[in-house]
Amino acid sequence: MAGRYEIRFSGAGGQGLILAGVIMAEAASIYQGIQAVQSQSYGPEARGGASKSEVVISDEAIDYPKATRVDALLALTQEACDKYSHDLKEGGVLLIDSDLVKTQPKGNFKVVSFPIINTAKNEVGREIVANIVALGAMVALTEVVDKENAEKAVLARVPEAFIELNRKAFQLGYDKALAAKA
Repeated sequence: MAGRYEIRFSGAGGQGLILAGVIMAEAASIYQGIQAVQSQSYGPEARGGASKSEVVISDEAIDYPKATRVDALLALTQEACDKYSHDLKEGGVLLIDSDLVKTQPKGNFKVVSFPIINTAKNEVGREIVANIVALGAMVALTEVVDKENAEKAVLARVPEAFIELNRKAFQLGYDKALAAKA
């Protein structure tokens, strides 16, 4: 990679997007050996209100830990898409949940959509892993960390009883994003 890459995971509080950002940062820094910093912001409601997790990844020292011009944005809700898409870079990537985000922002960026939460619920079997489905999709779309390193970071974060569930969620998100991107 060359330079700074900014990723924002956004949705509603309680969807696990802060954890997704933490895992992405760990994949970059611990498993890939490049610089990464993660920050988060959420409304006072905690559950249900707009929430975001930002990850800055770089092969150089990171001088400012917040995202300023986002390269890749995940929006799991319409509110998050409306609130957090304003600084998505030209040529960037917007990943949306096609069931929940009906109005896409205007801009010169690639939009990739598939039913992320429904994929978790109906194809993986547990809605709670929607954040891992989304993370797999972001890894596929951004290519800023290797798939293997991201999967290691995911599996290091989950209890042993849920390793296969999370592995399946990550792989499905990864595959669906590649298919939607094509």
